[in-house]
Amino acid sequence: MAPIISPVQTSSQLPAAAPVVIIGGGIVGLTAALTLAERNVPVLLLEKGRIAGEQSSRNLGWVRKTNRHAVDVPLAQAADRLWAELPARVGAEVGYRQPGILFLARREQDMAAHQGWLGSVSDLGLDSRLLSSREIDARVPRGRGQWVGGIFTASDGRAEPTLASSAIARAAMAKGATLIEGCAVRSLITQGGRISGVLTERGEIRCEQVLLAGGLWSRRFLGNQGIALPTLPLTCSVLRTHPMAGPTESAVGAPDFSFRKHCDGGFIITQRGALDASLTLDHLLLSRQYLPAIRAQRSYLRVSLGKPFLHDLRLARRWKEGAASPFERVRVQDPPVNQALNDEALRNLRAAWPEFEQARIAQSWAGTIDVTPDSLPVMGPVAQLPGLVLATGFSGHGFGTAPAAGQLAADLLLGSTPLVNPAPYAFDRFAAVGQTIAAV
Repeated sequence: MAPIISPVQTSSQLPAAAPVVIIGGGIVGLTAALTLAERNVPVLLLEKGRIAGEQSSRNLGWVRKTNRHAVDVPLAQAADRLWAELPARVGAEVGYRQPGILFLARREQDMAAHQGWLGSVSDLGLDSRLLSSREIDARVPRGRGQWVGGIFTASDGRAEPTLASSAIARAAMAKGATLIEGCAVRSLITQGGRISGVLTERGEIRCEQVLLAGGLWSRRFLGNQGIALPTLPLTCSVLRTHPMAGPTESAVGAPDFSFRKHCDGGFIITQRGALDASLTLDHLLLSRQYLPAIRAQRSYLRVSLGKPFLHDLRLARRWKEGAASPFERVRVQDPPVNQALNDEALRNLRAAWPEFEQARIAQSWAGTIDVTPDSLPVMGPVAQLPGLVLATGFSGHGFGTAPAAGQLAADLLLGSTPLVNPAPYAFDRFAAVGQTIAAV
């Protein structure tokens, strides 16, 4: 069962034209729409299913800088500031708090990795620091885990996925953006080699620019346009407890579990050491591009071959103009929960902090993440198709940086001075990949 999202009443009237069309109603697309509306740019956002119905409401809610690629940290730092400003900006609670995030290490080599990461970001002004086992016991008391140490960033925090996207959506509409749910974009329309509109299941809309923020669906959408985006799906299972006492307000990530406080007093828990990799055709097509990541992360992947492979094969990869698209067949990606992983997470957590023996599960869900070969998102223009900008492939890290990512996407659409240097996120870093798989 999916998390219960704060409801949003969107428009039902499809306009004939809009200067900017955003494809995808996740939190990044919504923040881009809000930013454009604040800059008095008429914008239309189209969502095939429901606002924030997929990973934007299903993620863990962590807002972190710790352990990000050094080139990605400036975006996360900008997001901290924007998260803090967001409640006043949207006039609603988004659950943002900064009680810090702690990553625990059982082995000396894991502490060495934390030390190496600290060295890589030493010039970025972070407040991250290494903790001893004694300091961990003081910060997260009553534990029984055997930790050699950890890394703690006091300015990291959390926000609530079921609140934030809805609040941003309502604010965007109040400031002039048009949002429409249940309307899939089937393809792009071009004239003279550049974007001139989009074709939706309800007809054509003229536009000058398109922002594709379609999450895990972006690869399939672009593939139908003859543009290759190398992303793969992975699935994370999550549980939420009923309100209970806990050892800390900080979020804690161990090798085989994580937990963070929920706004209702419960905890969000997952098996941090495992993701489901249900094989699809894309896993086979892109395997060579992901070999370095697979070698580094193999222990995290629970690989399986089953129904998802067949379901994926049944979804079209090419469809003709006017034909129904895969996005109408699957309005909301709602993967099944891997109960075994959730049971592992709770068992491992209880062994480390026995007070979680009292935890009662209120809800479980799963969400599918779109991952790039280098785990960095893709944000920027597509040279092959002027007028098209991407904001996708966030690799499970998108919620935390969303306020900054959405603003950066708006900057790139408008040709404004970018919030941060967009070069690390450029689509053309995958040029060699595109030459290999553009015809797939």
